[in-house]
Amino acid sequence: MADSQGEGTGAGPTARRIVLGSQLRRLREGAEITRADAGYHIRGSESKISRMELGRVGFKERDVADLLTLYGVGDPTERTQFLAMVKQSNEPGWWHRYSDLMPPWFHDFVGLEESAARIQTYELQFVPGLLQTEEYARMVAGHGRPELAKDETDRRVALRMSRQKVLQRPDAPKLWAVIDESVLHRPIGGHRVLREQIDHLLEMTRLPNITLQVMPYPLSGYAAEGSFTMLRFVEAELPDLVYIEHLGGALYLDRVEEIELYSRVVDRLTVDAETPSRSRQLLSKRRTEI
Repeated sequence: MADSQGEGTGAGPTARRIVLGSQLRRLREGAEITRADAGYHIRGSESKISRMELGRVGFKERDVADLLTLYGVGDPTERTQFLAMVKQSNEPGWWHRYSDLMPPWFHDFVGLEESAARIQTYELQFVPGLLQTEEYARMVAGHGRPELAKDETDRRVALRMSRQKVLQRPDAPKLWAVIDESVLHRPIGGHRVLREQIDHLLEMTRLPNITLQVMPYPLSGYAAEGSFTMLRFVEAELPDLVYIEHLGGALYLDRVEEIELYSRVVDRLTVDAETPSRSRQLLSKRRTEI
């Protein structure tokens, strides 16, 4: 995606891995075979089968071929389709070149982000990464110290700019973002950088797939106590996910009750925040004040 956009169409390798694991789980359950027996059959363990079915590890063609045989899948066409998915799921994503900069828990998020049909995000402190300008992103990545900028900071900014290309695809996901009003008053990079960032938000919200709402000060913090992102997918095998980043890592929530809770939070955020039209007016007003 960073170079040609070609990698950005359709489900990426992370999503394919999850879909493949889900299909293998259904086949195993249909054949009434335990994870322990399946693991033994491929010279592995029950936990290995569990990780494979959750899409948390790469797949070996030999293992999948042996599992298909164990599960009674003998049709050559069906087997060929499964093994082709193995190859696709093992292809490195476009972000592979930045792997040295990314903690392990962020790899999956970038992969799932590019596969999502809808991205819903709530931000308390910064403009969402997918909507940041290059200079704003540089100040965030450099922790507000441009004099200390290094090659690593430049690459972190390049990674963020590459992630934004997901919004330019013909099949771009719908992005719905709510930002706290304080974000518009936090002078990241100084007044010029913030002013240009607001100009960029006004430009981006003209796109049909992007919606932005501003949470006014009086209602800030009631619906949600922290930032989060919810990813929704077209593929039935991919559950909705909530991604919450913290200082030492990240959480991925996908249990039904967790998704229901955050869906209610999203609904309240939509109601409490200013409408998209009113939010654009607030952006324009704030632009003139800087």
